[in-house]
Amino acid sequence: MPKTSPSARAAEHTVGDVLRAPRLLARETLAGVITALALIPEVISFSVIAGVDPKVSLIASVVLCLAMSFLGGRPAMVTAAAGSVALVIGPMVHQHGVQYILPAVILAGVIQILFGALGMARLMRFIPAAVMTGFVNALGILIFFAQVPHFWNKSPLIWGLFALTLFIVQWTPRVIKSIPAPLIAVVALTLFTATSGQPLPTVGDEGSMSGGLPGLTPLLAPLTLQTLMIIWPCALSIAFVGLMESLLTARLVDDLTATPSNKNRESAGLGIANMLAGFYGGIAGCAMIGQTIVNVEMGKGRSRVSTFAAAGVLLLLVTALSEVMAKIPMAVLAGIMVLVAVKTFSWRSVQPASLTRTPIAETLTMLVTVAATVSTGNLAIGVAAGVLAMALLPRLVRGRRPATAETASPDREK
Repeated sequence: MPKTSPSARAAEHTVGDVLRAPRLLARETLAGVITALALIPEVISFSVIAGVDPKVSLIASVVLCLAMSFLGGRPAMVTAAAGSVALVIGPMVHQHGVQYILPAVILAGVIQILFGALGMARLMRFIPAAVMTGFVNALGILIFFAQVPHFWNKSPLIWGLFALTLFIVQWTPRVIKSIPAPLIAVVALTLFTATSGQPLPTVGDEGSMSGGLPGLTPLLAPLTLQTLMIIWPCALSIAFVGLMESLLTARLVDDLTATPSNKNRESAGLGIANMLAGFYGGIAGCAMIGQTIVNVEMGKGRSRVSTFAAAGVLLLLVTALSEVMAKIPMAVLAGIMVLVAVKTFSWRSVQPASLTRTPIAETLTMLVTVAATVSTGNLAIGVAAGVLAMALLPRLVRGRRPATAETASPDREK
């Protein structure tokens, strides 16, 4: 698990606290701005996986982020159209068509609401700590390699932009503390590339960025038993993959900020948000750990105001400022996300001193979780493989009880 830094342990603020303090309001709003910018390339790439238009995923992300700002059980956690959900929707879309997404998302939302209403989210605390560490490390690796195509084997100018982004984000906070460094990098380097006239890959090259808002998603699939047979495997996958990623991310943010979250509220809220996104946007989602790290660690967001601001800025970018958004260089966003990957990875877990103190079963469990997640690109499969590995390797722990989320950290459930 990532080590909690003193700056990350800033107290959680209520919406009322933020609105009464201009300095806090500015910090939360700016955190939302950089979070929205960090969402764009990921959401667009996930829309390709799911087989839908990029704008569908962007609008759904606005709905999800906005709804979870009010309904979620973990303040400052970012929810949007995510890759793990796209992976399970994609095969159904390619085989049967996009008309089955809406009923599948509605059914998944109902399952998630029931999961939260029945209090089943508490079961997540029994996931072994070694699996949690593997989950975090695998996410860091996946985030990093998703950025590699945007700068590897590219022109010296793209490499220069990428390196300059790393420099600005790392060095600027020493001088300017009032404005998030990633926002400075995006604005400055976008202005540079737009005025220099250099042909560079931009957000606009990733998909259609036409302005305006879509209407409600029409229900085109017939409400028959055959439709249910088509959608129920996908709906179950959407529900449980989304729940697993959201609740594990909530646990991670709990540790990063030393503040509690309500996992049952998060589960039910995710179900409602997914149903809303299905009707207006068209695709489901869940918590996004990379963008959450951007909000919590880079932007220092601690309240629902930061995610509300992220939804508002993303909506503004997708509609009125779509042409401006299209000019943001992909190399700049890739540089920011590479630093997110570095912050996400638990480096302490692979240090020799930590490895010598950790039971071999826990180390192997962490490695199995990482390997399964990275090889499949599916976080649910990775976590399931890690839990199975921990169950099959009890003798290697040499009599020590496997650390679980319940024993490894104080119970912060409400």
